[in-house]
Amino acid sequence: MFNALVVTKDDEGKTHAAVQQLSEADLPQAEVTVAVEYSTVNYKDGLCIGPGGGLVRKYPHVPGIDFAGTVESSDDPRYKPGDKVVLTGWRVGEAHWGGYSQKARVLADWLVPLPEGLSTRQAMAVGTAGFTAMLCVMALEDHGLKPGHGPVLVTGAAGGVGSVATAILANLGHEVAAVTGRPDTEGYLRSLGATQIVPREELTEITRKPLESETWSGCVDAVGGAMLGRVLKQMKYGCSVAAVGLAGGAAIEGALITPFILRGVNLLGIDSVMRPYADRVRAWERIAKDLPMDKLEAMVHPATLSDLPGLGRDILKGQVKGRVVVDVNA
Repeated sequence: MFNALVVTKDDEGKTHAAVQQLSEADLPQAEVTVAVEYSTVNYKDGLCIGPGGGLVRKYPHVPGIDFAGTVESSDDPRYKPGDKVVLTGWRVGEAHWGGYSQKARVLADWLVPLPEGLSTRQAMAVGTAGFTAMLCVMALEDHGLKPGHGPVLVTGAAGGVGSVATAILANLGHEVAAVTGRPDTEGYLRSLGATQIVPREELTEITRKPLESETWSGCVDAVGGAMLGRVLKQMKYGCSVAAVGLAGGAAIEGALITPFILRGVNLLGIDSVMRPYADRVRAWERIAKDLPMDKLEAMVHPATLSDLPGLGRDILKGQVKGRVVVDVNA
């Protein structure tokens, strides 16, 4: 028997989340069984735990969109008992039982070997948010971003994606401008390497200008909506925005054709869910190499399975800063 956070739905359509004991017979059918050690709390986890439950296809359900642990058994020759592995994406925690459990059973194709020098706890301090942040940085680099080109903007900088993106970019030698709507996070963002703090209201104020002064040599945008529309007008010629999440909405206001045609701005959509194996391995190897572990520790807030219902509500309210690492065995 083992413990898991199980979400159920009653006859009235209301969802309920509680820690329960399960057996291996309860797990879904798949090739690899993993003894989970750590998971994280992401926005999608909040949606799965919360009263709407819109992302969950079938109940009962175990949320947790990522996890790291040790292979316990495997029907696939690529993985053997004792191997350390990490999993992000593939609708785990949404369409397939996820990481809020002391055991998980998943397809071998979804796993990635844990890079050398990275512990399972560190991997989940990075988690899906940090993995996505690295994909954003890699996309900007693939489109020409180099240190010394000028300031790189990070929106939603106090959140999971923004925090890791700030730390990675600063460690690579970029000048990082961090956008936040919470003045109390300035010290935290500067500790991650941000050299400039941009109040959120400066990028959400409505303006009718089709273009503004060329300011940013790159941008990791974790917000979207009106802010993304404003940022695009401020990009330098030929530079790129890596956009992910769109927590602030998918509708973008403004004459967007202008930055794309007159300045050759690139808008790069980043999806971390179904990435090819080679991309996932490359991203995790870059994380192990380019993310400073001391800054990673500064982002971490520990949690247990029993903390998750409350944390699910908090992250939907925007009250979670940095990275929440769930020790499923605590």
